[in-house]
Amino acid sequence: MKTKRIVLTGGPGSGKTALIKYLENDGYKVMHEISRDVTLEAQRQGIEQLFLVNPILFSEKLLEGRLKQFNDGKKCTAPILFYDRGMPDVTAYMDFVKVHYPVNFSEICTEYRYNEVFVLPPWEEIYEKDNQRYESFEQAEKIFHFLKNGYENYGYKTQEVPVGTLEERANFILANIN
Repeated sequence: MKTKRIVLTGGPGSGKTALIKYLENDGYKVMHEISRDVTLEAQRQGIEQLFLVNPILFSEKLLEGRLKQFNDGKKCTAPILFYDRGMPDVTAYMDFVKVHYPVNFSEICTEYRYNEVFVLPPWEEIYEKDNQRYESFEQAEKIFHFLKNGYENYGYKTQEVPVGTLEERANFILANIN
């Protein structure tokens, strides 16, 4: 049986990471988001927001890390593997900030395919800024649309996850995996 690769994506403050942790605690295999790690590493080197200072370098590091996750996922024997963001998130964010990126970014997103994509909308009641999340809620709403359109531009049919409890959201996703 081949493992289904399922991406959970959404703008900042959508509850995505909490949902991934919930699924993991429920026994599902997950690949965690790596952007905070990239940001923290840059901060240790004295760069407060690498994405704002050098969006191409930040995005290259993300794409490299997500490609590694994708390849590591080939070893997974579980029926479902959840990804906290996928490779098309990189180009969607670049489109959001209107920065031209190398053509190989799109080539990687086209070549390495996930089975399904679930998009979480921004949720104002749970939205918080922190040291790695610098976007306003209004920006989070715009990012959500760039992510949804970005995946759809790569040929994915996205499914929007309704707001609700972690259990309700997880049940929605599990019930809607093809």
